[in-house]
Amino acid sequence: MDASALALLALAWILADNGRAERLLALTGLDADELRLRATDPSVLAATLAFLESHEPDLVACADAIGHPPLALVAARQRLEDA
Repeated sequence: MDASALALLALAWILADNGRAERLLALTGLDADELRLRATDPSVLAATLAFLESHEPDLVACADAIGHPPLALVAARQRLEDA
């Protein structure tokens, strides 16, 4: 799957939980409006996946929920950062 598409699935999973969404915004420095505007920006998508990587239980839970292995999310972040 394309790295951007995988990251967007992960972002949707994050945003489905208010606490997790608030933590993402706090740690990335984005606000909700900026996130909406830049949701397809490779740097924002990479930051989204890095956010998951920083807390392994979330990384694993997200991977399970979207049907991809955790390492696929890590690889997608790397591809997005290299873009």
